[in-house]
Amino acid sequence: MTGQPRCIALVGPAQSGKSGLLDALIARAGGLEHSGREGAETRGGTEPVVVTLSYLGEDFTFVDCPGAVEFAHAMSPALAVCDAAVVVCEADARKLPALELVMRHLEAEGVPRLLFVNKIDAATQGLRETLSLLQGASQVPLLLRQIPIVEDEAATGFIDLALERAFVYRPHAPSALIALPEGVLPQEKEERFSLLERLADHDDALMEALITEAEPPPDRIFADLARELRQGQAVSVLIGSGLRGNGIGRLLKALRHEAPGLAETRDRLGIAADGPPLARVIATRHAGFSGKLSVARVLRGAFQEGETVTGPDGTTARIAGLVALDRSQTARIASVPEGAVAGFARLDGIGTGAGFATGAAPEGEPPAAPPPVYASAIRVRDRKDDVRLTGALAKIIEEDPGLVLEHDADLEEIRLLGQGAMHLRTAIERLASRFGVGVEASRPKVGYRESIRGTATGRGRHKKQTGGHGQFADVQIAVRPLPRGEGFRFEDAVVGGAVPRNYIPSVEAGARAYLRRGPLGFPLVDLLVTLTDGAAHAVDSSDAAFQTAARLALDDALPKAGPVLLEPVLAVEIATPSAATARATGLVTGRRGQILGYDARPGWPGWDLLQALIPAAETADLIVELRSVTAGVGSFTARFDHMAELSGRPAELVLAGDLARRAG
Repeated sequence: MTGQPRCIALVGPAQSGKSGLLDALIARAGGLEHSGREGAETRGGTEPVVVTLSYLGEDFTFVDCPGAVEFAHAMSPALAVCDAAVVVCEADARKLPALELVMRHLEAEGVPRLLFVNKIDAATQGLRETLSLLQGASQVPLLLRQIPIVEDEAATGFIDLALERAFVYRPHAPSALIALPEGVLPQEKEERFSLLERLADHDDALMEALITEAEPPPDRIFADLARELRQGQAVSVLIGSGLRGNGIGRLLKALRHEAPGLAETRDRLGIAADGPPLARVIATRHAGFSGKLSVARVLRGAFQEGETVTGPDGTTARIAGLVALDRSQTARIASVPEGAVAGFARLDGIGTGAGFATGAAPEGEPPAAPPPVYASAIRVRDRKDDVRLTGALAKIIEEDPGLVLEHDADLEEIRLLGQGAMHLRTAIERLASRFGVGVEASRPKVGYRESIRGTATGRGRHKKQTGGHGQFADVQIAVRPLPRGEGFRFEDAVVGGAVPRNYIPSVEAGARAYLRRGPLGFPLVDLLVTLTDGAAHAVDSSDAAFQTAARLALDDALPKAGPVLLEPVLAVEIATPSAATARATGLVTGRRGQILGYDARPGWPGWDLLQALIPAAETADLIVELRSVTAGVGSFTARFDHMAELSGRPAELVLAGDLARRAG
């Protein structure tokens, strides 16, 4: 017990019952009556849900983090400030890969954690088999703390192995103490010895007690459990049912007695105990007329309403109000003590994951968001919303750093990028519901280019007489391809002054303007244009006339030089469980991709990294199929590698689509 408020993250695979467990925790702490139904995963399925409650005189803030892989990045800011995490899972092999992702994240961050095996009443296999299954998701040993009492193939209670006491479940009420059932005594003795033997690996006194068959005192057992939790040497496993409110009291007591407090969390984060008040933002909400609310945990000192704080980049903001995060989430408060989580109003310029302090700018960067893997082109349904779109998008992205906004000037397209189709769909729904901006989403355009295979010459003669000064320019050019990636180059090879020196830059300007759309309809690249000859008129020639003549010359030359369509090719690295590597390889080859090789993923036993080259046009929905063949856990990163020629049927389809688009 620490005496200070503690912050606990609820994490785990989607549909594991985290929201139902949160309902049960609230009810057991004396909150609203438990609904008796599984908590709606959608409530906390797309953004963190934060609830503060008290249990036996101690304050806890629980952060129910999204479990769906597309929203998993939202748990990073919470894990950066929480004291411990409860990993909610099921005895379901299909969800093991998703559980492994969660456990790896916690292990990488050094977050103390315990495992709550939910829906124990619906389990179809023995707990020892379940523990063996779940061990595959954890790199440190799992410690079984309880075994179920089973009657008529249903769990009716549990035996606490540390206390050597038996309890019978009561719906939505504390479990009742009963005598140890004689039928499970042999199993209880075996499992208890296994627990103590594991604890003795880091406790010589306990090892001696086991060797001499002396009964260790309960205080030593619980001290060892607390130490192993805090030091990450093992993960305690508790059982229960959030739906029925079973096992909730034991979970709360384990957190109360064994979870570390703020001092240990500061040590983990490298934050000194002395210094100006410091907090970090867990989540950001923009709520219409009430404005921005930053949900943050105070890591040092205390904050008062009206104080001015500084963000990591030096941005300053005044705390316009403080809100207690109880079930109503409406109570105004004057101050927030050390360790507590509260809502801070109007911290403009300080985003999700960022720290802020009353003194100088705090050190440290917000947790890095994962790179985007899915994109949609967006446009407003009503042109009058054009101006409002930019501001609304900025607020949506401030709430969710997993979103990225791109403006592609060449393709005249605004793109919203994120972690999947559902992620972007949710963001677009928020634009409409919270900010009244309706947008339409479509598949992004591909940045096709064109070049030439051969050489050719061309002539452009521009002559126009309209009364007074006319327009005249004559340009002769030669074109040839450049190596891939060299772009555009212009050379002057005119001799004898056929084109006056002052008009040569105009010829180059005309050629550069032509690059925006070549004979195939796409921007031109990797092209050398050489000015070879021409003619001018003393009165009628002008810069504009020579620019027009240059474009006419290219119109003449390029169709004779073997125009070729180019497509962008991406270097892609796919992370996949080894069992799905063959299926992931099939995805690459089925998308006109080229396998470059694969290797074991460093630090991830049972995982591979697959390197490949894939045309950008084939990656639009790659993440959808990749997750489909990897039980939802595959991921990839991509970067532009090169432009490659596109021919045959794929090129015909691209050209036909571009012609149809221009005609429409």
